[in-house]
Amino acid sequence: MKIKKIYRNLVIVLTVLFNFGCADYLEENPYSQLAPENFLKTREGIESLMGAAYANASNMISNNSIYTFAADEWTTDFAYQTGDGVNATAVQYINFTWDASIGLLQSQNWDYPYRAIRNANLVLENLDELEASESLKTLYTAEARFIRATCYIKLYWKFGPVPLRLSTEDDVQLPRASSEELANFIETELLAALEDLPDPGQEANYGRAHKAAAQGWLSNFYLNNKEWQKSAEFAGQIMNQWNYELFPIYEDLFKVENEINSEYIWVRPAKTSADRRASNSWMNTAFPVGFAKDPRTGLEFSNAWRNWPNESRIRDKFYFSFDEDDRRRDLILHEYINTDGELISLLDEEDNTRSFKYWPDPEGVNASFGNDIPEIRFAEILLNRAEALNELNGVNQESIDLINRVRERAGITTPLSLNDFSSKEELRMQVLDERGWEFYSEGKRRLDLIRMDKLIEFAHARGATNAKPYHRLYPIPFATMDANPLLVQNEGY
Repeated sequence: MKIKKIYRNLVIVLTVLFNFGCADYLEENPYSQLAPENFLKTREGIESLMGAAYANASNMISNNSIYTFAADEWTTDFAYQTGDGVNATAVQYINFTWDASIGLLQSQNWDYPYRAIRNANLVLENLDELEASESLKTLYTAEARFIRATCYIKLYWKFGPVPLRLSTEDDVQLPRASSEELANFIETELLAALEDLPDPGQEANYGRAHKAAAQGWLSNFYLNNKEWQKSAEFAGQIMNQWNYELFPIYEDLFKVENEINSEYIWVRPAKTSADRRASNSWMNTAFPVGFAKDPRTGLEFSNAWRNWPNESRIRDKFYFSFDEDDRRRDLILHEYINTDGELISLLDEEDNTRSFKYWPDPEGVNASFGNDIPEIRFAEILLNRAEALNELNGVNQESIDLINRVRERAGITTPLSLNDFSSKEELRMQVLDERGWEFYSEGKRRLDLIRMDKLIEFAHARGATNAKPYHRLYPIPFATMDANPLLVQNEGY
């Protein structure tokens, strides 16, 4: 119990420092209120702890662009990386030679979700003594359960079943849960949270959980578990209950000035900050060497920004797969004017175009941009339902109509029709292509390829012959395995 008390007090102190920061250090607070034994009895204390849980759940206190989705895209037919110190890690993902010692697996993919789960558990364990209304306690419970569930989803999609920690009093060493146990827990948690979360737009602050976010996570979770009926149902709930719609201009959707919009259901929040860990630094990896200006849009490089030697590139096969009229490809830079005034074609060098999806924040400084990164948006809900209905019923008109809604926003003038597809398999591949064109640079491709059993096939096709079926999961990080002898490593590692 003494160890638990020390641990609990340390969490409280760190949470206070994280949430209040140096800007509030002149404000006096009653010592009796901020003492560890009293702090989590206050609304201020619970809000602080909840804020830390949200931050860890979304990797808001890390570099949330490069290390939360780029690594997964390196394993796919979309993208790869060259240059800078990160390349030593990137080539292991690109070539399917990773192992349990990779630092990103421990720090970004394992530690942050479990820190959020720990903080959510602490919230739940301290609500009985909170001096607040029952309705507020109910809301906090729903938010904490939402955070726990979504973090376990992320862990499950990376590592398979993991230890299920439901309390800070759990043993330090726990075995892995079964797949059934973890999946049932995730489902139960999200369904319970859904009942008590506010309607979208009614949450206390932007970035906090609401009903549509829970429904979106459920639709995604069921889709990747191939529970097609449930995925379609929750996608339909979002379509029918709320006022989400496709943002009219795809190219403008990801700009910082448009980030609170009718298409974003759940995001990784980012902000322009001197501390870039809470920022979106994608563009610093997207600028080609010597970039001065984009001749299509007139975008000029600002002296306030930085152009890193860490270069994220798009593969030519993907670039040329777009329909000629598809405006979504406009956000992939294929030529630029350099600092010498020369027009440089990125198509002259193999696999060298760049994703400019997170259009530079005009207020961006150094490697810090404020563009939120979408985790769930309405276009995905439409394509979730289209895919699930195809898997349930084969080629059907509703699936075709849903896909055409997304294509029409992209500027494609020729709609798809039932006669274009002779089988469920053909329409499935159309959905896979459509999701690729729609969601590149959003970290969804790895799961899409796994779900449709294409990850290893596509890797072999581009020459990554090391790819094996067991690479559908990552290894549990070495340090975690070393600290917990009850864990069993994933097959192949």
